[in-house]
Amino acid sequence: PADIALREATGLSVDESLLTGESVAVSKRAGVLPGGAPADAAEGMLYAGSTIMSGRGLGVVTATGARTQVGGIARVVSGETSGTPPLVLRLERFARQLSVIVLAACAVLVVVGVTRGMPWLEVFLVAVALAVSAIPEGLPVAVTVALSVATRRMAQRHVIVRRLTAVEGLGSCTYIASDKTGTLTVNRQTVQRVVLADGTTMAFNSPSHVDAVADAVADPSVGTSRDATQIVTAVITRVARVAAVCNDAHRHVHPDGRVQEEGDAVDIALLTLAELLGDDPKAVRAHVEVVHTVPFESEHAFAAVYICHHSATVALVKGAPEVLLPHCQHAMTASGEPVPFDMQNALRHADALTAGGFRVLALADATVHAPLPAATALPALTLLGFVALIDPPRLEARDAVDRCTAAGIRVAMVTGDHPRTAFAIAQQLGIAAHMEEVVTGAQLADTGTPESPAFDALVARGRVFARVSPLQKLQVIEALRRLGHYVAVTGDGVNDAPALKRANIGVAMGSGSDIAKDTASLIVTDDNFASIEAGVEEGRFAYDNIRKVTLLAISTGAAEVLLLVLALASGLPLPLQAMQLLWLNLVTNGIQDVALAFEAGEPDVMQRAPRRPTEGIFNRRMIEQSVVGGGTMALTAFSAWALLLQSGMEESVARNLVLLLFVLMQNLHVFSCRSERRSLFRIPFRNNRIVVLGVLAAQGIHLLAMHLPPFQTLLKVAPVSAGAWGQTVLAALTVVLAMELYKWMRPPSIST
Repeated sequence: PADIALREATGLSVDESLLTGESVAVSKRAGVLPGGAPADAAEGMLYAGSTIMSGRGLGVVTATGARTQVGGIARVVSGETSGTPPLVLRLERFARQLSVIVLAACAVLVVVGVTRGMPWLEVFLVAVALAVSAIPEGLPVAVTVALSVATRRMAQRHVIVRRLTAVEGLGSCTYIASDKTGTLTVNRQTVQRVVLADGTTMAFNSPSHVDAVADAVADPSVGTSRDATQIVTAVITRVARVAAVCNDAHRHVHPDGRVQEEGDAVDIALLTLAELLGDDPKAVRAHVEVVHTVPFESEHAFAAVYICHHSATVALVKGAPEVLLPHCQHAMTASGEPVPFDMQNALRHADALTAGGFRVLALADATVHAPLPAATALPALTLLGFVALIDPPRLEARDAVDRCTAAGIRVAMVTGDHPRTAFAIAQQLGIAAHMEEVVTGAQLADTGTPESPAFDALVARGRVFARVSPLQKLQVIEALRRLGHYVAVTGDGVNDAPALKRANIGVAMGSGSDIAKDTASLIVTDDNFASIEAGVEEGRFAYDNIRKVTLLAISTGAAEVLLLVLALASGLPLPLQAMQLLWLNLVTNGIQDVALAFEAGEPDVMQRAPRRPTEGIFNRRMIEQSVVGGGTMALTAFSAWALLLQSGMEESVARNLVLLLFVLMQNLHVFSCRSERRSLFRIPFRNNRIVVLGVLAAQGIHLLAMHLPPFQTLLKVAPVSAGAWGQTVLAALTVVLAMELYKWMRPPSIST
């Protein structure tokens, strides 16, 4: 519950992943400054919220509450403000632009009407109705439905939405700064290689121990004879014995198949290694007699178990290479022959593994003659080989990173782990290709002020940010935003909370701290980067649907405005009355707006470049489609109105047919709006059965209104013959033809 400066520490290891993101427990030692003042070095401090894994210690409380490291992060979080979601910015800009246009159109209508001598009251009512019709007040409902549908779909793909606007925000991101441990990796230490003393390597890329041993036997230094295979098997048996016996972990398999593991992550990985090499750790332990045990302590960095074996005492040892290698006198080669130990050769193998980002342990054994060595002493050892451990990347993470890259989204890793380890994972995932793309916390600190051009240039260069502090992670996010990125940040610890809040979109892990989840906009329940990529896809689907709804609403509203303007300009009576305009907007079109929000996503959505956060909903393509769709509907309705009046038909009868024509054009136009890119004939109805029901409902309601006396009186409508209805359908098909011709003549580029 407090920050503590250590005065005494014995075998003390602490899990500080909540604060640092480190995937492995860190060792602590006492540190006292002259005069008795506690040291501030992290190695001599215990921080509130961390978990003691082993050992014991005595210390002095240095901070509580808001003065602790966790409290300092909480203060930063409370003072940070998150960025405004791009959807909010786009809708606000769209509302302002639309208001100006509609007010201008209404003013023109009033001036023209009064100039022509129309009654003030009639002009006023039509202008108000036109304003109501042109401004799509059903759009907020449809937008909310589209986001809610996306929220449900994202939940099915392991992403929980805490803020509705974050759905579209994730789809707009241009940069994903992802945590490493548990998000890009499986959060489990795993043995990937065993390198014998002569360099023979066993790579464990298969869950089958047979495949792993076959890889070793196929090595040219081993040969393929039967005797060689038996000798290699003997060497492997000695490696497996050390891994199984010099081990404090336990694995229990319950009757229901559930596996329970207890112990240090490295020891659990060594148990798995023993199983891969063909041994049952529990059976091996049961058949050995343990004489003496030296548990692992950070002070001496090794562990040893002494057993009785064929009337002799054998020491099984594991530990840090720099500790064990000076005590080695022999080395066991893949051929099974003990040879004099070559320190330089052994160091070369260990350094190569370390450079590859692995955590390296040396395994050795020795025949010991009485008396046993002291607790911290080691006998003359025979080096068996090195074990290379790493928290491996998730199998699906590479494909998810590739899909994000194809979608124009830059993926970077931000972690507290060692640069070499971080780069090894990033290289496997395709995030970074060169060590120059790794930026460390020390490099960031050396650039000076976080707002400097040098700092921004370093951040722009980096694809992996390793050994960064919580404050530096926040500074990296701010630099990315200055560089013009719309940033999504993942995190699970308390240390991630400031960056999660400062980012445009904060994504917390389901297994993370409550502070991270409370701060974030989204929560990934399975801690998987692939789920984040799925969330980006669903966010883009949601934004596409919002654009489709907007296209339908604006093009139909523009058609109504243009129809009235054409009628006034040509000296004809108004083709639609105020109540009919309201009917079109609130009843007929309103049903279809909401139904269109359920549209399934288009298959190429993750091949498009992300939209700029400053880009409005209306880009050139949508403006063109609104003009084509709205202009076609207006010209078709105006032509029908003029021809009907010219034929001598009464205004009320002609107006009834024009209203029906407009309803039918809206019914058909909604199918063209299902995609801005593809022909409506290439989109299966099963992608959105609700829109089909919506169109049938809208048409059915209007036909019903034409036959019910109350609606006949209110809307000035009447039934029409089947022949007249069929002719009106044919006329309404012009809007479909116009939209199909537009899509054929102007195919979109991949970035639109």
